[in-house]
Amino acid sequence: MAETKGTPHTDAAVEPVWSYRGYNLRPSEFTTAMVHFYRAEIQRSNTWRNRLDNTTNWAVVAAGAAISFALSSPQNHYGVIVLDTLLVTLFLWIEARRYRYYELWSYRARLMETDLFAAMLVPPFKPNPEWAESLASSLLQPEFPITMWEALGRRFRRNYFWIFLVLGLAWALKSFIHPAPAASWAEFIARSAIGSIPGEIMVGLGLLYNGVLCVIGLLTAGLHDATGEVLPKFGAVARFADLLWGNGSEEKTAQPKARFFSRLRPRRRQQALALVITTQPEAIKEKILQQMRRGATVLHGQGGYSGQMRVVLLVAITVTEIAQLKTLVREQDSGAFVIVTPAQNVFGRGFQPLNE
Repeated sequence: MAETKGTPHTDAAVEPVWSYRGYNLRPSEFTTAMVHFYRAEIQRSNTWRNRLDNTTNWAVVAAGAAISFALSSPQNHYGVIVLDTLLVTLFLWIEARRYRYYELWSYRARLMETDLFAAMLVPPFKPNPEWAESLASSLLQPEFPITMWEALGRRFRRNYFWIFLVLGLAWALKSFIHPAPAASWAEFIARSAIGSIPGEIMVGLGLLYNGVLCVIGLLTAGLHDATGEVLPKFGAVARFADLLWGNGSEEKTAQPKARFFSRLRPRRRQQALALVITTQPEAIKEKILQQMRRGATVLHGQGGYSGQMRVVLLVAITVTEIAQLKTLVREQDSGAFVIVTPAQNVFGRGFQPLNE
Protein backbone atom coordinates (compact mmCIF):
# COMPACT_ATOMS: atom_id res chain seq x y z
CA MET A 1 0.00 0.00 0.00
CA ALA A 2 1.38 3.40 -0.96
CA GLU A 3 2.15 5.82 1.83
CA THR A 4 0.34 9.12 1.94
CA LYS A 5 2.61 12.10 2.09
CA GLY A 6 2.00 14.72 4.73
CA THR A 7 2.57 15.49 8.38
CA PRO A 8 2.49 12.30 10.44
CA HIS A 9 -0.30 12.30 13.05
CA THR A 10 1.56 10.60 15.85
CA ASP A 11 0.87 11.08 19.53
CA ALA A 12 4.10 13.02 19.91
CA ALA A 13 3.09 15.44 17.12
CA VAL A 14 -0.27 16.28 18.67
CA GLU A 15 -0.02 19.28 20.95
CA PRO A 16 -1.99 19.19 24.19
CA VAL A 17 -5.25 21.08 24.02
CA TRP A 18 -5.64 21.37 27.76
CA SER A 19 -2.96 22.05 30.35
CA TYR A 20 -4.05 22.19 33.96
CA ARG A 21 -1.86 21.83 37.04
CA GLY A 22 0.90 20.05 35.19
CA TYR A 23 -1.30 17.63 33.24
CA ASN A 24 -1.24 17.75 29.45
CA LEU A 25 -4.18 16.07 27.72
CA ARG A 26 -4.42 15.46 24.01
CA PRO A 27 -7.64 16.55 22.27
CA SER A 28 -9.02 13.00 22.07
CA GLU A 29 -8.31 12.27 25.75
CA PHE A 30 -9.80 15.48 27.02
CA THR A 31 -12.91 15.29 24.82
CA THR A 32 -13.54 11.65 25.76
CA ALA A 33 -13.27 12.38 29.47
CA MET A 34 -15.63 15.37 29.24
CA VAL A 35 -18.19 13.47 27.16
CA HIS A 36 -18.36 10.61 29.67
CA PHE A 37 -18.59 13.04 32.58
CA TYR A 38 -21.32 15.02 30.79
CA ARG A 39 -23.33 11.85 30.19
CA ALA A 40 -23.07 10.97 33.88
CA GLU A 41 -24.33 14.39 34.97
CA ILE A 42 -27.20 14.25 32.48
CA GLN A 43 -28.20 10.85 33.89
CA ARG A 44 -28.14 12.23 37.41
CA SER A 45 -30.26 15.25 36.50
CA ASN A 46 -32.78 13.06 34.64
CA THR A 47 -33.10 10.78 37.66
CA TRP A 48 -33.85 13.66 40.00
CA ARG A 49 -36.17 15.24 37.43
CA ASN A 50 -38.25 12.06 37.48
CA ARG A 51 -38.35 12.23 41.27
CA LEU A 52 -39.76 15.76 40.99
CA ASP A 53 -42.55 14.50 38.75
CA ASN A 54 -43.31 11.72 41.21
CA THR A 55 -43.79 14.19 44.06
CA THR A 56 -46.12 16.33 41.94
CA ASN A 57 -48.14 13.24 41.04
CA TRP A 58 -48.48 12.38 44.74
CA ALA A 59 -49.84 15.86 45.45
CA VAL A 60 -52.32 15.71 42.56
CA VAL A 61 -53.59 12.25 43.54
CA ALA A 62 -53.91 13.21 47.22
CA ALA A 63 -55.80 16.39 46.33
CA GLY A 64 -58.14 14.56 43.96
CA ALA A 65 -58.87 11.86 46.52
CA ALA A 66 -59.61 14.37 49.28
CA ILE A 67 -61.91 16.46 47.07
CA SER A 68 -63.80 13.39 45.83
CA PHE A 69 -64.32 12.13 49.39
CA ALA A 70 -65.42 15.53 50.70
CA LEU A 71 -67.89 16.31 47.89
CA SER A 72 -69.36 12.82 47.64
CA SER A 73 -71.06 13.03 51.04
CA PRO A 74 -73.44 15.70 52.38
CA GLN A 75 -71.89 15.32 55.80
CA ASN A 76 -69.33 17.73 57.21
CA HIS A 77 -65.97 16.61 55.82
CA TYR A 78 -64.18 19.97 55.68
CA GLY A 79 -61.37 18.62 57.82
CA VAL A 80 -60.35 16.23 55.05
CA ILE A 81 -59.54 19.13 52.72
CA VAL A 82 -57.68 20.94 55.50
CA LEU A 83 -55.57 17.88 56.30
CA ASP A 84 -54.92 17.34 52.61
CA THR A 85 -53.73 20.95 52.31
CA LEU A 86 -51.15 20.24 55.00
CA LEU A 87 -50.17 17.02 53.23
CA VAL A 88 -49.70 18.85 49.92
CA THR A 89 -47.53 21.39 51.74
CA LEU A 90 -45.33 18.52 52.91
CA PHE A 91 -45.07 17.33 49.31
CA LEU A 92 -44.09 20.87 48.29
CA TRP A 93 -41.26 20.90 50.84
CA ILE A 94 -40.05 17.46 49.71
CA GLU A 95 -40.15 18.52 46.06
CA ALA A 96 -38.25 21.73 46.80
CA ARG A 97 -35.53 19.71 48.51
CA ARG A 98 -35.34 17.37 45.53
CA TYR A 99 -35.27 20.35 43.20
CA ARG A 100 -32.09 21.61 44.86
CA TYR A 101 -30.38 18.28 44.16
CA TYR A 102 -31.64 18.39 40.59
CA GLU A 103 -30.20 21.88 40.18
CA LEU A 104 -26.80 20.72 41.46
CA TRP A 105 -26.43 18.17 38.66
CA SER A 106 -27.98 20.52 36.09
CA TYR A 107 -25.58 23.29 37.11
CA ARG A 108 -22.59 21.11 36.26
CA ALA A 109 -24.11 20.00 32.96
CA ARG A 110 -24.91 23.60 32.02
CA LEU A 111 -21.33 24.64 32.76
CA MET A 112 -20.08 22.16 30.18
CA GLU A 113 -22.81 23.04 27.68
CA THR A 114 -22.28 26.80 27.78
CA ASP A 115 -18.52 27.06 28.34
CA LEU A 116 -17.15 23.96 26.62
CA PHE A 117 -19.45 22.49 23.99
CA ALA A 118 -20.89 25.82 22.88
CA ALA A 119 -17.36 27.20 22.54
CA MET A 120 -16.51 24.32 20.19
CA LEU A 121 -19.16 25.50 17.75
CA VAL A 122 -17.78 29.03 17.48
CA PRO A 123 -14.13 29.13 16.35
CA PRO A 124 -11.63 29.80 17.66
CA PHE A 125 -12.09 27.32 20.48
CA LYS A 126 -11.79 29.50 23.56
CA PRO A 127 -13.72 28.40 26.64
CA ASN A 128 -14.36 30.65 29.59
CA PRO A 129 -11.15 30.64 31.71
CA GLU A 130 -13.15 30.21 34.93
CA TRP A 131 -15.47 27.40 33.91
CA ALA A 132 -13.05 24.59 34.82
CA GLU A 133 -12.44 26.13 38.24
CA SER A 134 -16.16 26.47 38.90
CA LEU A 135 -16.75 22.87 37.85
CA ALA A 136 -13.85 21.60 39.95
CA SER A 137 -15.09 23.56 42.95
CA SER A 138 -18.52 21.94 42.60
CA LEU A 139 -16.91 18.50 42.45
CA LEU A 140 -14.56 19.02 45.39
CA GLN A 141 -17.06 20.73 47.66
CA PRO A 142 -20.61 20.23 46.37
CA GLU A 143 -23.03 22.99 47.29
CA PHE A 144 -26.61 23.60 46.26
CA PRO A 145 -26.63 26.31 43.55
CA ILE A 146 -30.00 27.63 44.74
CA THR A 147 -31.49 28.24 48.17
CA MET A 148 -34.47 26.48 49.70
CA TRP A 149 -36.46 29.71 49.34
CA GLU A 150 -35.95 29.87 45.58
CA ALA A 151 -36.76 26.18 45.23
CA LEU A 152 -39.97 26.56 47.25
CA GLY A 153 -41.06 29.62 45.34
CA ARG A 154 -40.31 28.15 41.93
CA ARG A 155 -42.10 24.84 42.51
CA PHE A 156 -45.04 26.68 44.08
CA ARG A 157 -45.42 29.01 41.09
CA ARG A 158 -45.00 26.21 38.55
CA ASN A 159 -47.26 23.51 39.99
CA TYR A 160 -48.50 23.84 43.54
CA PHE A 161 -50.27 27.19 43.22
CA TRP A 162 -52.94 25.53 41.12
CA ILE A 163 -53.25 22.58 43.50
CA PHE A 164 -53.78 24.87 46.49
CA LEU A 165 -56.21 26.96 44.44
CA VAL A 166 -58.33 23.91 43.57
CA LEU A 167 -58.30 22.77 47.21
CA GLY A 168 -59.43 26.21 48.34
CA LEU A 169 -62.23 26.33 45.79
CA ALA A 170 -63.33 22.82 46.75
CA TRP A 171 -63.43 23.80 50.42
CA ALA A 172 -65.55 26.88 49.59
CA LEU A 173 -67.88 24.84 47.37
CA LYS A 174 -68.30 22.20 50.07
CA SER A 175 -69.19 24.85 52.64
CA PHE A 176 -71.70 26.46 50.28
CA ILE A 177 -73.67 23.52 48.87
CA HIS A 178 -73.77 20.91 51.66
CA PRO A 179 -76.18 19.90 52.95
CA ALA A 180 -78.08 22.66 51.09
CA PRO A 181 -77.02 25.92 49.43
CA ALA A 182 -76.18 28.53 52.06
CA ALA A 183 -78.77 31.30 52.31
CA SER A 184 -76.44 33.93 53.76
CA TRP A 185 -72.82 34.78 54.42
CA ALA A 186 -73.29 34.09 58.13
CA GLU A 187 -74.50 30.59 57.36
CA PHE A 188 -71.53 30.01 55.08
CA ILE A 189 -69.13 31.08 57.84
CA ALA A 190 -70.91 28.90 60.38
CA ARG A 191 -70.57 25.84 58.18
CA SER A 192 -66.80 26.41 57.95
CA ALA A 193 -66.35 25.52 61.61
CA ILE A 194 -64.43 22.35 62.44
CA GLY A 195 -65.23 20.89 65.82
CA SER A 196 -64.92 23.57 68.48
CA ILE A 197 -63.02 25.96 66.18
CA PRO A 198 -65.37 28.73 64.95
CA GLY A 199 -65.84 29.29 61.26
CA GLU A 200 -64.39 32.82 61.41
CA ILE A 201 -61.08 31.45 62.70
CA MET A 202 -60.97 28.67 60.08
CA VAL A 203 -61.60 31.13 57.24
CA GLY A 204 -58.97 33.50 58.61
CA LEU A 205 -56.42 30.72 59.01
CA GLY A 206 -57.10 29.49 55.48
CA LEU A 207 -56.62 32.92 53.95
CA LEU A 208 -53.49 33.56 56.03
CA TYR A 209 -51.97 30.17 55.22
CA ASN A 210 -52.47 30.44 51.48
CA GLY A 211 -51.52 34.11 51.53
CA VAL A 212 -48.13 33.32 53.07
CA LEU A 213 -47.48 30.76 50.32
CA CYS A 214 -48.38 33.30 47.64
CA VAL A 215 -46.11 35.91 49.21
CA ILE A 216 -43.20 33.44 49.18
CA GLY A 217 -43.89 32.74 45.53
CA LEU A 218 -43.91 36.45 44.65
CA LEU A 219 -40.88 37.48 46.68
CA THR A 220 -38.73 34.74 45.19
CA ALA A 221 -39.77 35.47 41.60
CA GLY A 222 -36.72 37.68 41.05
CA LEU A 223 -34.25 34.89 41.90
CA HIS A 224 -32.85 33.39 38.70
CA ASP A 225 -30.01 31.19 39.95
CA ALA A 226 -31.71 28.03 38.70
CA THR A 227 -29.97 26.64 35.60
CA GLY A 228 -31.88 23.42 34.99
CA GLU A 229 -34.92 25.03 33.38
CA VAL A 230 -35.64 27.63 30.73
CA LEU A 231 -36.14 30.77 32.80
CA PRO A 232 -37.59 33.90 31.19
CA LYS A 233 -35.63 37.01 31.99
CA PHE A 234 -38.78 39.11 32.00
CA GLY A 235 -42.14 37.75 33.04
CA ALA A 236 -45.32 38.99 34.66
CA VAL A 237 -44.41 37.63 38.09
CA ALA A 238 -40.81 38.83 37.85
CA ARG A 239 -41.97 42.30 36.83
CA PHE A 240 -44.31 42.36 39.82
CA ALA A 241 -41.42 41.44 42.10
CA ASP A 242 -39.30 44.23 40.59
CA LEU A 243 -42.16 46.65 41.11
CA LEU A 244 -42.58 45.47 44.69
CA TRP A 245 -38.91 45.88 45.57
CA GLY A 246 -38.19 48.88 43.35
CA ASN A 247 -36.45 49.05 39.99
CA GLY A 248 -33.08 50.01 41.45
CA SER A 249 -33.16 53.63 40.24
CA GLU A 250 -33.46 55.00 43.76
CA GLU A 251 -30.79 54.22 46.30
CA LYS A 252 -33.24 53.88 49.16
CA THR A 253 -35.19 51.13 47.40
CA ALA A 254 -32.14 49.41 45.91
CA GLN A 255 -30.40 48.85 49.23
CA PRO A 256 -33.25 46.98 50.96
CA LYS A 257 -33.76 44.95 47.79
CA ALA A 258 -30.08 43.99 47.67
CA ARG A 259 -30.04 43.08 51.36
CA PHE A 260 -33.15 40.92 50.98
CA PHE A 261 -31.97 38.97 47.95
CA SER A 262 -28.46 38.57 49.41
CA ARG A 263 -30.04 36.50 52.18
CA LEU A 264 -31.82 34.28 49.66
CA ARG A 265 -28.98 33.79 47.18
CA PRO A 266 -26.30 31.19 47.90
CA ARG A 267 -22.62 32.00 47.61
CA ARG A 268 -21.42 30.19 44.47
CA ARG A 269 -17.63 30.06 44.77
CA GLN A 270 -15.69 29.81 48.01
CA GLN A 271 -12.82 32.25 48.29
CA ALA A 272 -9.81 32.25 50.58
CA LEU A 273 -7.04 34.59 51.66
CA ALA A 274 -3.48 33.23 51.72
CA LEU A 275 -0.52 34.71 53.58
CA VAL A 276 2.88 33.43 52.42
CA ILE A 277 5.87 34.19 54.69
CA THR A 278 9.02 33.30 52.76
CA THR A 279 12.65 34.12 52.14
CA GLN A 280 12.11 33.84 48.38
CA PRO A 281 9.35 36.40 47.79
CA GLU A 282 10.35 37.44 44.26
CA ALA A 283 10.48 33.90 42.90
CA ILE A 284 7.17 32.93 44.49
CA LYS A 285 5.52 36.15 43.38
CA GLU A 286 6.53 35.56 39.77
CA LYS A 287 5.17 32.02 39.88
CA ILE A 288 1.88 33.26 41.29
CA LEU A 289 1.59 35.88 38.55
CA GLN A 290 2.58 33.60 35.69
CA GLN A 291 1.16 30.19 36.59
CA MET A 292 -1.85 31.02 38.75
CA ARG A 293 -2.72 34.31 37.04
CA ARG A 294 -3.38 35.86 40.42
CA GLY A 295 -2.17 39.08 41.89
CA ALA A 296 -0.07 39.36 45.02
CA THR A 297 0.35 42.18 47.51
CA VAL A 298 3.81 42.52 49.13
CA LEU A 299 3.75 43.25 52.86
CA HIS A 300 6.68 43.69 55.22
CA GLY A 301 6.71 42.22 58.71
CA GLN A 302 9.03 41.29 61.52
CA GLY A 303 9.23 37.87 63.15
CA GLY A 304 8.19 37.96 66.78
CA TYR A 305 10.65 35.24 67.83
CA SER A 306 13.66 35.84 65.58
CA GLY A 307 13.23 39.58 65.14
CA GLN A 308 14.17 39.25 61.47
CA MET A 309 12.41 41.23 58.76
CA ARG A 310 10.25 39.05 56.53
CA VAL A 311 8.29 39.60 53.34
CA VAL A 312 4.66 38.49 53.43
CA LEU A 313 2.73 37.87 50.21
CA LEU A 314 -1.03 38.45 50.41
CA VAL A 315 -2.92 36.45 47.75
CA ALA A 316 -6.68 36.13 47.18
CA ILE A 317 -7.51 32.69 45.77
CA THR A 318 -10.36 30.22 45.50
CA VAL A 319 -10.66 26.93 47.32
CA THR A 320 -9.57 24.90 44.27
CA GLU A 321 -6.29 26.84 44.02
CA ILE A 322 -5.05 26.09 47.54
CA ALA A 323 -3.27 22.88 46.51
CA GLN A 324 -1.62 24.60 43.55
CA LEU A 325 -0.38 27.44 45.76
CA LYS A 326 1.09 24.99 48.28
CA THR A 327 2.92 23.11 45.53
CA LEU A 328 4.24 26.31 44.02
CA VAL A 329 5.54 27.65 47.35
CA ARG A 330 7.09 24.31 48.31
CA GLU A 331 9.08 24.16 45.05
CA GLN A 332 10.59 27.59 45.66
CA ASP A 333 10.97 27.61 49.45
CA SER A 334 10.36 24.42 51.44
CA GLY A 335 10.76 26.36 54.69
CA ALA A 336 8.04 28.89 53.90
CA PHE A 337 5.05 29.47 56.13
CA VAL A 338 1.60 29.53 54.48
CA ILE A 339 -1.59 30.63 56.22
CA VAL A 340 -4.93 30.09 54.45
CA THR A 341 -8.08 31.58 55.92
CA PRO A 342 -11.62 31.64 54.46
CA ALA A 343 -12.75 34.95 52.99
CA GLN A 344 -16.36 36.03 53.33
CA ASN A 345 -16.32 37.77 49.95
CA VAL A 346 -13.67 38.84 47.44
CA PHE A 347 -14.67 41.56 45.01
CA GLY A 348 -12.68 42.55 41.97
CA ARG A 349 -11.25 41.10 38.78
CA GLY A 350 -11.24 37.32 38.73
CA PHE A 351 -13.78 37.10 41.56
CA GLN A 352 -17.17 38.67 42.15
CA PRO A 353 -17.96 41.94 40.34
CA LEU A 354 -17.27 44.97 42.49
CA ASN A 355 -20.66 46.54 41.71
CA GLU A 356 -22.68 43.69 43.30
